[in-house]
Amino acid sequence: MTNITKTSFLHEMGQRFGGFEKFGDSLSLFKIKGTDVRIYVRYSKTHERQRTWYGLRKSDLELLQGYPSLICFLWDKQKEPLFNPLRRYRDIFDSITPADDGQYKAQVLLHEDATELYIARVGRFNVEGYFGWLQVEKLIGFSGHQIPELSHTQVQTLIGSIGTKKEFDIWIPPTDRSKLDWKITLPFLMRDSLPYGFEQVTNILSEIDVIWLKRGSNEIRALFEVEHSTPIYSGLLRFNDIHLAVPSLNSRYSIVANSERRSLFVRQLNRPTFRLSGLGEVCNFLEYADVYNWHERIARS
Repeated sequence: MTNITKTSFLHEMGQRFGGFEKFGDSLSLFKIKGTDVRIYVRYSKTHERQRTWYGLRKSDLELLQGYPSLICFLWDKQKEPLFNPLRRYRDIFDSITPADDGQYKAQVLLHEDATELYIARVGRFNVEGYFGWLQVEKLIGFSGHQIPELSHTQVQTLIGSIGTKKEFDIWIPPTDRSKLDWKITLPFLMRDSLPYGFEQVTNILSEIDVIWLKRGSNEIRALFEVEHSTPIYSGLLRFNDIHLAVPSLNSRYSIVANSERRSLFVRQLNRPTFRLSGLGEVCNFLEYADVYNWHERIARS
C-alpha cells in the first residue's frame, strides 16, 4: 500500500535537491545525489493524544555513521518535515541497547506549545528548531545560515519572544528584565506578577528564567531554566520541587543549555530521585541552537 505522506515527501525532496537514491537494504535510507548527505525517513500515523510512534533500526543508523545525516520523522497532515541531526543524538543511541527487534523506540509528541522527541529509556527533547527543509540545505551547503553564540540573557530574550508569538503571557524575573537583548528580537510585554494559586512555590517560580502562561489566565503552560554555567542538577531540583508541590500543574519543563550538556541532562534526569517523582515525563532538553532556529522559524511564519 502506497504511503501518500512519504511519497509526497520524496517527490518534494527530489524537486528541491535534484534527485536522490536509495542505499543499503532498507526502504527508508536515501542519499541526496551529488552529496554525502544521508536521510533516514520514518513515518507514523498520528495516534491518540497527538502521539506518533517510530522504530529506529540500529542497523540502519549504523549505515549513517560518518556521514552528514538526518532522521526525518513524518506523520499525517504535517505542515513541514521534521529533520533531526543524527550527530546530536549519536552518543545517546550509543549509550543504550535497542529493543529485542533491533530497534530504538521513539515518539514525536505534538503539544500546543512545543513538539518533543521522546526516546525510550532516555528522555524528551524539544525539537521545534528542526522543522523545515533548511536543515537539509545547511548540510548540503545551500544555506549561509549561521547560529551566533548566545548568552544566557539572549536565550531568555528569544524564549520570551517565541512565547509571545505563540500568544502566551510571559513572566521573566524583574531583576533580569533590564538585561534582555532587544537587538535580536522585538520588545514584548511581560506580566507584572506571578499567577495566583501557587503560593507554596512562589519563591521558586519567581526565580525561573522564563514562564509561559495561557493568555489572560493563571494557567502555567511551560517553564524554562537556562543553565548557561550553573549545574543542570540545580535546575532539575527546582522543577522537581514544583512538580511535587503542584502535581496538578499541566505544564512542561525545559532545561535549556548548550549541546555539550545534553548527555549530562540525560544522566541527571535518570537519577532515582527524578525517576520516582515522574519528572522525566514532563521535562525536556532544549539546546541553545534550537532556541535560535525555533525563533527564526516562527519569525518567518
